[in-house]
Amino acid sequence: MSETEGTVPAGNEPWEYVLHIPHDLRAVTVCRRTVRLILTMHGLIRLADVAELLATELVSNAVRHTKGPVALRLRMRDGFLRVGAWDTDPEPPMPPPSVEVLTQLTYLEEGRGLALVSSCADLWGWQPLSRGGIKGKYVWGDLAAA
Repeated sequence: MSETEGTVPAGNEPWEYVLHIPHDLRAVTVCRRTVRLILTMHGLIRLADVAELLATELVSNAVRHTKGPVALRLRMRDGFLRVGAWDTDPEPPMPPPSVEVLTQLTYLEEGRGLALVSSCADLWGWQPLSRGGIKGKYVWGDLAAA
């Protein structure tokens, strides 16, 4: 093994991390801190604030609105960081309200998560996805790394 092998990943090589979390709102904090650590280690600290926000909203939605396990996935490929959460509800997420509607409903304490994801991510979406034979969905947001 060379001196640099295994220490710092090459900047353009794809990578992926998956964090399986319990169905517990305390896991949101663990996910947020894990995202910052991973991005720091990969030299992408400039994306950490927005990526933490995406992870927080996606994971908290998954924990609050489903009953089963949840997984957070971070993937870097082709110059984009994808932050996504898998949950056990196969139904599509509710479409986020528009920014105009949100500004009129400032008293809402819930229901803003996907609107934040939609406004902060360069692209977002969802797809049906099964894990270990359990049907569910994967909701994600992409951030340009360049």
